[in-house]
Amino acid sequence: MHDRRSFLSAAIAAGAAMASAGWPALAATPDARGLRPLIIDALGGIDNINLPAAVRDDPAHDFGIDARAMADARASGLSAFNMTIGYVFGAGDPYEKTLADVQAWNAYIQRQSANLLLVRDAGDIRRAHREGRIGVILGFQNAAMMGQDARRVEVFAKGGVRVVQLTYNGPNQLGDGSMVPTNRGLTPFGREVVAELNRNRLLVDLSHSGAQICLDAAAASTAPIIISHTGCRAIADLPRNKTDRELRLVADKGGFVGIYFMPFLALGRQPNADDLIAHIEHAIQVCGEDHVGIGTDGSVPQIDDMSSYMKGLEEEVRQRRAAGISAPGERPDIVPFLPDLMGRDKFHKLADLLARRGHSASRIDKILGTNFLRVADSVWS
Repeated sequence: MHDRRSFLSAAIAAGAAMASAGWPALAATPDARGLRPLIIDALGGIDNINLPAAVRDDPAHDFGIDARAMADARASGLSAFNMTIGYVFGAGDPYEKTLADVQAWNAYIQRQSANLLLVRDAGDIRRAHREGRIGVILGFQNAAMMGQDARRVEVFAKGGVRVVQLTYNGPNQLGDGSMVPTNRGLTPFGREVVAELNRNRLLVDLSHSGAQICLDAAAASTAPIIISHTGCRAIADLPRNKTDRELRLVADKGGFVGIYFMPFLALGRQPNADDLIAHIEHAIQVCGEDHVGIGTDGSVPQIDDMSSYMKGLEEEVRQRRAAGISAPGERPDIVPFLPDLMGRDKFHKLADLLARRGHSASRIDKILGTNFLRVADSVWS
């Protein structure tokens, strides 16, 4: 999400009406207590992608979360989302950049307290859901900001951070990301960081990691771990997707796997909602229905101008390739979202598609939110 924002400006006009059958008719209506279904995006955002990138990266402009973005997020039924903040890649001091982001996001959420709630534990997600607000989970997509001092974990924990991804696509001092051929596992310092994450009750996120660091960290952690946004390598053999062995180990640790709405769901073509369903169903076969959910790696508002968006996407892909952080599957002719599953209705449309595939309302509720909440309960408490 945040790592992909630098060059995207505007995009596709493609709306769809709220699905009227299946899960929405059964479970999207309020329950006996008047509550909406719980929907948690394990990696996503709510900013208005149609705004210039400079606006969406600027705390002075509310990170691009304008009135439209907030309205769409609320209308989507979103209960909470894991928002990437801090250093991901590029120039600048990772620690200073990340400290500034933590401060800026805390201030923004406080200003928007009528709509947003900072999530420090699973109870805050329930509170946001109950009060009709949206919970914001602050998370990292790279642990480079730890420098050589694992005690920094505690600093960020006190600032409200609750999810820490160990690596991005490249290498760092903890180990190798998914695009590093050496596939170096968890380093001694990486083990210190994992231990500190466990001690401070933060979620260890293994998205973007190389296979060996993923296996090492899953074994080293004393708490359940997550892969907030990924796909299944068995369906689409791309480095950003996880093998069955990795998926199974996360589930065996009591963890959570979120499937993304990204180009890596298919090989050499634009993926769609059917591809997403295939990855979700495969993950359920490998992990069990109690360990699978969604981490869209996208925002909620749909995109308005396809031609402008495609120009921005072409530049984004060029820049990411030049920086050495691009992954196979990122192409200027394949958009990093699902064109038939976007906008404020996307979560309910997904639920309806799952229902039509024969998945029960209780399983769909788990996929849409309660599986993540279970892991959050076990780690953040």
